[in-house]
Amino acid sequence: MKNTKTPQERGDWGKLVPENEWAVYKDAIGAVRPLKIPFVLGGAFGLATYTGKWRNTKDMDFFVKPSDKDRVVEALLKIGFEDYYPRLAYDRGWIYRAVRDDVLVDVIWGTPNRVTEVDDEWFQHQTPVQLKDELLAALPAEELLYIKLFVMQRDRCDWPDLLNLLYAEAENLDWDRVIRRLGPDLQLLQGLMQVFAWLAPTKVMALSKEARDTFSIPKPSKSELDLAQETRVRLLDSRGWFCDFQPDDRPMKL
Repeated sequence: MKNTKTPQERGDWGKLVPENEWAVYKDAIGAVRPLKIPFVLGGAFGLATYTGKWRNTKDMDFFVKPSDKDRVVEALLKIGFEDYYPRLAYDRGWIYRAVRDDVLVDVIWGTPNRVTEVDDEWFQHQTPVQLKDELLAALPAEELLYIKLFVMQRDRCDWPDLLNLLYAEAENLDWDRVIRRLGPDLQLLQGLMQVFAWLAPTKVMALSKEARDTFSIPKPSKSELDLAQETRVRLLDSRGWFCDFQPDDRPMKL
């Protein structure tokens, strides 16, 4: 079932973005638009496009094709952004971190593990989102799932974000595209889907039988379906990490 939310409905959470930070983001957007270079939002802004809940990470991610990255970086430097590297070293092989007034705009063209780079499909399937007075686009939910799936380090794991994404969008995803993207790494997604099936058995039953079979998801028992959603959410973390249980009028904390 296709999600029919309008760009305005998808971006309603944009009112939570502090005005001083938005002023920096808006300048960055204004610097890049005249270049006619396609870019899509990722990170907290991309995730919130689908979950409806925003977490303030004090940065905005611009995903661009590798061939466009240098022109985008140059445009940001011209309006007063600086390289974040002198403050905190980072891997420049897939990202450029531009900072102004302690607000970051990350220009991203690949992934830390070099498993993929931004390509045309990211823009063909982008999702429009209205943030305040700007009509923008978020990266597709499928590509968001793909790149976050590999983020599982001791000091950072993006699987909680993905469980929230799946809870909001699982039945709308183009699973064939996700599976094609993953190729030999499909088993990693199967692991995530097993966790999702345990966490939200009623949601996973909304998937097609073909998708459930691909991920070896058994039909949940009646006792599982009757189990209160919050019970298993709190088994993973008693703090407010799960989007569906968080208020709409303030940013997520985790």
